[in-house]
Amino acid sequence: MAVDFNQQVVDEFRANRGKVGGYFENARLILLTTTGARSGRPHTNPLGYLPDGDRILVIGSAGGSDKHPDWYHNLVADPVATVEDGVFTYQAKATVLTGEERDRLFARAVESDPGWGEYQAKTRRVIPVVALEQTVPGPPDVKSMGEGLRVVHDAFRRELATIRAEVAAAGPRLGAQLRVNCLTFCQGLEFHHRVEDGGMFPALGERYPEIADVLGRLGAQHERVAELLAQLREVVGGDGDGLLERVDGLIAELEEHLTYEEEQLIPLLDG
Repeated sequence: MAVDFNQQVVDEFRANRGKVGGYFENARLILLTTTGARSGRPHTNPLGYLPDGDRILVIGSAGGSDKHPDWYHNLVADPVATVEDGVFTYQAKATVLTGEERDRLFARAVESDPGWGEYQAKTRRVIPVVALEQTVPGPPDVKSMGEGLRVVHDAFRRELATIRAEVAAAGPRLGAQLRVNCLTFCQGLEFHHRVEDGGMFPALGERYPEIADVLGRLGAQHERVAELLAQLREVVGGDGDGLLERVDGLIAELEEHLTYEEEQLIPLLDG
């Protein structure tokens, strides 16, 4: 039954570009494909993850079982894995964290979601924390550049909505993992805009000189979003006071920007 459940989640994840319902609805989720330690065959598991800057963390809770999950044993035998995040599919290297780093990051996870601590309390084994770092990037699995832009934008929309829900649930208390989630989002969005400013926008401007005003407006919107991200970072770096208002303001202006960019550029990219 567990295998059937996993496969249903995998199928739904791939059909909806990372969005699933049921138990994993609104959760951060990846598909992790490892090589079987005994069989040598690929095995794919849906896993929740925690952002951690340039890497992500997965936790081998196995629901508090006394045995490590199979995917963990597979990574110990062969740390090269494939990660699907709903937008990109890429090769990653797994590192099993130990000592102070493992304990600190697991404590951060428990602070964010006490369920991790409940799993640890059910078993005498030390629940492992594994870092996954991208080694070989992969392009979006899309049929056109316009579709790729929409898929990337939708991923930012989902992540920001998740952060908004986390901020609202946290109230006045800003936990360490929530700080990391916010900063990781800022880092990802800034990188996306740098790629657009340095590559896509100049290329489109050269091919379609008539959209100079559109590109100028988009550039100005990028500058405004950068200001909002700087303000968000400042609040996150302090006591967190006013964070929800900052996130709501970012959502409103970013959605306006993303929608305008899609309306103006997708027809050109797909053309």
